[in-house]
Amino acid sequence: MSVNEFAEARRVMTGVSASLERRCLLWLAARLPRWMTSDHLTLLALVAMLMTGVSYYVARGHHLALLSAVVWLAVNWFGDSLDGTLARVRGQQRPRYGFYVDHVVDCFGVVFVLGGLGLSGYMSPLVAMGLLVAYFMLSIEIYLATYCLTVFRLSFWGCGPTELRLALAIGTLALLFDPTVAILGQSYRLFDVGGLVAIAGITITLMVSVIQNVRALYRAEPLPALAQVGR
Repeated sequence: MSVNEFAEARRVMTGVSASLERRCLLWLAARLPRWMTSDHLTLLALVAMLMTGVSYYVARGHHLALLSAVVWLAVNWFGDSLDGTLARVRGQQRPRYGFYVDHVVDCFGVVFVLGGLGLSGYMSPLVAMGLLVAYFMLSIEIYLATYCLTVFRLSFWGCGPTELRLALAIGTLALLFDPTVAILGQSYRLFDVGGLVAIAGITITLMVSVIQNVRALYRAEPLPALAQVGR
């Protein structure tokens, strides 16, 4: 396929905050200074994820660094959510470049955050690693579906990137009061329990998405009938 034939995937965003977020992003994009580009915002998003991970690591010795993690999550939302909107508002879309760079940055960002959590003492390294693997598995499935079905799904079950950031921020604030949770009389790390729930949710989402996409692709490309071979 040539550059001119590149087909941009249809974006599907069904998160509960999607409508409000879209209006907010359009308002912000219209008021950003002209010198600021979508590349600046993407870089800001990456730096914010790195600093979020650093904040979690620092929080093992300085509890209030958790507040810094929440601030950097908000900065990441600003950069990651606004870069594409800014490009579309200004008519400066670069579909292949934007898709590739944005999601490579996301992958590095998740490594930074979960690496910081795994080293923080608030989440065990094993749970952090399991959550990272689950995230990458779902990401691979989403990117394959984007290529094969030209549909880029940004959210599942009403939950998208913004909802995940909000959940992480709320959980981080909860750590300030009590980093543990009691289940059946036993005390566990709050983020270990949250991480295991997230792994289970991602796994279920992955399996449902795989089944749906395989069915859609099979219907689009049914197995051809065997050719009759003459004797």
